[in-house]
Amino acid sequence: MVTAAQGTGQTREWTGSFGREYTDRNTFAPAELDALYDRNYGITRRALNRRFLEGIPRCAHILEVGCNVGNQLLVLQEMGFTNLYGIEIQSYALELARSRVPDVNFTQASVLAIPYPDQNFDLVFTSGVLIHIAPQDLSSALDEIYRCSRTWIWGMEYYAPQMTEVRYRGNSSLLWKTNYAQAYLQRFPKLSLVREERLRYLQNENIDAMFLLRRKAVLPNDKGEA
Repeated sequence: MVTAAQGTGQTREWTGSFGREYTDRNTFAPAELDALYDRNYGITRRALNRRFLEGIPRCAHILEVGCNVGNQLLVLQEMGFTNLYGIEIQSYALELARSRVPDVNFTQASVLAIPYPDQNFDLVFTSGVLIHIAPQDLSSALDEIYRCSRTWIWGMEYYAPQMTEVRYRGNSSLLWKTNYAQAYLQRFPKLSLVREERLRYLQNENIDAMFLLRRKAVLPNDKGEA
């Protein structure tokens, strides 16, 4: 686990009072989360999940990286997914997640040091997490997510054609947007894009992107990594 003392400047912010305030602002029941997505994009989170996860078995082992209080895991649980895991760096959020989402395996850990073996999960996903990873640390975060995924990587992140820093609640060095799907594809040639949707906000010109990536099948004579 990367602790506040060992981690990045972003780690220290998210494990302190700034992170607690974020958690208190962003705790939603599934119906509330769906309503938020509908206001923002004109489609619910549950409907987006159905589009992207229709081919994923409900028994698949799924890890959310940066699960906070488990908003997304609650929705997946209601959709019938049964083998759910979450890691979260902030102890306050993790305590709430454990009380809110039954039958999910939670661990305190950082995306920079995921405490699971290689290819341990069928699917690894983030939702609004990569945007808070500093550009100099992003490759390490992507490496860890890729390492732990056996088949799929799923993401929902702010989108921009190139890396762009955005001031976040009056602070610098806490939020960036870019083409995260492309960042994965450029770094890992054995990934292919299954699906991507750019979601424009109804109230402004900002865009988010949801994407699903899959490891390419290994041919019988291919000795490379799956």
